[in-house]
Amino acid sequence: MHRDRLLRSTPFRLAISFGLFFIVAFLVAGFVAYGLMKRELARSLDVSIKDTYSVVASTYSSNDLEDLIAAVDTYSVLKRPEDQVFLLLDAKGAKLAGNVPAATVTPGLSTVAATLFGLGDDDPLRLVAGNVGGNALVVGQSYRETDRIEQIALMSFAWASVIIVAAIVLGGTVLATRTQRRLEAIERTLVDVSAGNLARRIPIRGNGDDIDVVSMHINQALGRLSALVDGMRQVSTDIAHDLKTPLNRLGFTIERALQRLERSENVEDLLLDASDETTRINATFEALLRISQIEAGARKTRFKPVDLGAIMASVAEIYADVAEDAGQCLALKPLASRPWPIDGDRELLTQLFVNLVENAITHCPPGTTITLSLTPGEQHYHARVADSGNGIPEEERELVFRRLYRLDKSRTTPGNGLGLSLVKAIADLHGAPVTLEDNKPGLCVCMCFPPTRPRVENETKH
Repeated sequence: MHRDRLLRSTPFRLAISFGLFFIVAFLVAGFVAYGLMKRELARSLDVSIKDTYSVVASTYSSNDLEDLIAAVDTYSVLKRPEDQVFLLLDAKGAKLAGNVPAATVTPGLSTVAATLFGLGDDDPLRLVAGNVGGNALVVGQSYRETDRIEQIALMSFAWASVIIVAAIVLGGTVLATRTQRRLEAIERTLVDVSAGNLARRIPIRGNGDDIDVVSMHINQALGRLSALVDGMRQVSTDIAHDLKTPLNRLGFTIERALQRLERSENVEDLLLDASDETTRINATFEALLRISQIEAGARKTRFKPVDLGAIMASVAEIYADVAEDAGQCLALKPLASRPWPIDGDRELLTQLFVNLVENAITHCPPGTTITLSLTPGEQHYHARVADSGNGIPEEERELVFRRLYRLDKSRTTPGNGLGLSLVKAIADLHGAPVTLEDNKPGLCVCMCFPPTRPRVENETKH
């Protein structure tokens, strides 16, 4: 991956942005902690000085200054003046004991420069001064130790910040590189697809992360696109193959009519044949357009609650006489006395069952029984149109849903091979999978319609 592309990549920028936010939060927390530590060190220093002052002052007894002087001298020998100051002055300000020259100090706690006692060190001193038996006792301590601790803390924060920044940059680079490789795989796949290779798919790692989920959805969309393109190619082939004959027939009829006209003969019958052929060709294209519109989902805006049982009952009632004229029997199995609500387009659903019934009447021999049934399931309504005719071979049951596809034995009967294609398009629009099963004998077309979700009253009032 090129460096400029890495710097522009979204994962790297997100990692750096989150890292900067973390650093800012870390620094704020660090400065707060440093302030608390500094305050606690100052408090501890004051407590230590006061404790030392109390210990030294406790050695004084009434009219006995020798013990106090001895204690101050002992502490003065043990401590360097640069680290700890001890000084005892009499009432006139003369030095009685200590490790620094006499100096005037304000009673109580105070901070003074080391130069006050003739010390060359620039570190300030924290002092506590008080009166002990009419004498001035001064005890002090350098800030050197607390400054060293504070410096260590600051250096620790600084090094921690450097390590965190390095970890963020390194981690951001690693994460961005891994993520960018996956995004590049998606990019390459889409480029190949746009170039015409519809078989390409995005590799899935299987870890269930966001990129995997998006990749799976893209692969599903590519699968759908591939199927649609294959379908369009197949339709183009089928149109070229299946419409070639009627177009040739139409051309031949027109040519014969022209020849008759040259001989001044009657051409009325040929013109009627040509008109009928044109009507059939137009009907085929209208059916193809209707299927395309349905598959595009344009009719879904017209969905409303309808009673599936009432639609099937209406189709059975209308076509009962048609089936009887063909020497067949069309029956509707008794439905439960209940509504069968689904969300759908009444006109399209009627067309679906009309196509199935007409298909059975057209392709089944006399004596066939055609049955419509509707039964409830756990989550769907199961609608079936079954017949006791010749059925469809198992290897061709999926093929019959292709546009313009016709079984060899059906090519002598009227039709354009679009009836079942229209059925599948309407069923898919309504979310109802269609399957063809062996009725033993005959064929059973099964569809599973999702019922309308029950509406809860006042569900939108809260």
